[in-house]
Amino acid sequence: MLFNSIGFLFCFLPVFLLLYGITPKRYKNITLLSGSLIFYAAGDLKFLPLLMVSVLINFLLGQGISRTSGRGGNRHDSIIRKNKILLGTAAAFNLGMFAFFKAGFGGMEPPLGISFYTFQVLGYFFDIYREEQRRENSLLRFATYICMFPRLLMGPIVAYGEVRQDLRTRQFTAEGLQQGLKVFTMGLAAKVLLADRIGILWNDVQVAGFVSISTPLAWMAAAAYSLKIYFDFYGYSLMAVGLGRMLGFELPENFREPYMAVSLRDFYRRWHITLGRWFCKYVYIPLGGSRKGFPRTVINLFVVWILTSVWHGSTVNFLIWGMLIFLLIVFERLMEAAGTGRLFRHGILKAVPHLYLWAVVPVTWMCFAIPDTAQLQVYLGRMFGAAEGICVSAGDWIRALETYWYLFVVGFLACTPLVKRIFQKWKDSFAGTLVLAVLFWVCVWRLQVQGQNVFMYVNF
Repeated sequence: MLFNSIGFLFCFLPVFLLLYGITPKRYKNITLLSGSLIFYAAGDLKFLPLLMVSVLINFLLGQGISRTSGRGGNRHDSIIRKNKILLGTAAAFNLGMFAFFKAGFGGMEPPLGISFYTFQVLGYFFDIYREEQRRENSLLRFATYICMFPRLLMGPIVAYGEVRQDLRTRQFTAEGLQQGLKVFTMGLAAKVLLADRIGILWNDVQVAGFVSISTPLAWMAAAAYSLKIYFDFYGYSLMAVGLGRMLGFELPENFREPYMAVSLRDFYRRWHITLGRWFCKYVYIPLGGSRKGFPRTVINLFVVWILTSVWHGSTVNFLIWGMLIFLLIVFERLMEAAGTGRLFRHGILKAVPHLYLWAVVPVTWMCFAIPDTAQLQVYLGRMFGAAEGICVSAGDWIRALETYWYLFVVGFLACTPLVKRIFQKWKDSFAGTLVLAVLFWVCVWRLQVQGQNVFMYVNF
């Protein structure tokens, strides 16, 4: 079951909200956990037992980790040793299960959401081991934290400390329901009216074959994919935040206008923010970050991007994607060290970093999108005019532009802070509420006409 399905919008969600609303406050976690397991079973029933067993094992392992504050001597040392063993066991269990399914052993597809809930539970263990958070002693609250359906399949990756208090004292209010529904509608529109529509151009190019497209169309299709993946994942993240707000949770934002960035480093500070901060907190900084000189920084970045590649998938194209980004970020750091950034801070030259970003990001996304390395080579060859095509039509990009120009215009505008500012200013007005209501029903109409399209990150 997906957020952009008629079944979710008009069956699961209304029934769940009704039951959740009438449930007494002290029992709301039972309703939320039950609804979340039903939601997961509707999409991946065969892996529901695995999820439940994983939650139980992780809870029991977490119960064994004790705080060391105030303990001295041998008692202190023995607790530290025990905690290290339990942390290592938890890491081995979760990463082993993650690696098993990501590598495709047994020919099985990975369970839905495994990348997200694996990292979430690992973050929980690291935090309680470091004594940044107290362990959760309630199995119900722990299971609700891991399984809550607004973020179970595709994030955001929520730190335990961000929802610890909400798991105990959150309020389910008409105001929260209303505000959450407005955010949810914006996410639904991003997915249905932008990502799904502009993604048709990318699908058409795939059907036509990469050898038969012109260089301008190759760049247009790469730009279309860049917008598609953004509004697809951003749309889901907005829907997750909106659903969380309906239920009384404040989930973290996952995107902050990434296409307005001035470098690839800046881009990935704004893109999938919760994954980036996870790698920063639990991998990059423990390795030394950028504190131990440039060579060590390069090694640390290499490790982070290797792991990021593996997190997304086991095929070679993800490794190419990650290594390309790693090399570009190292290049940017070298340029920054040389002082070139000062050249682009004034006048028309301020546009240069944005132009650089808009040129390199579509190229990196093609490495992400095309799993067949031979086809990837063909496509990149078409983009840079380095590969001969067959039956290349010099006017194919013009016909595509005539069909999709308005989606590019709306998409590029929606990448700026403009839409967010308008939403924040007008969402509580009568006119703003009316526009959001129209958007919602237009999305429903489009879902009826075209059916639901699977979210791109649902398989990661």
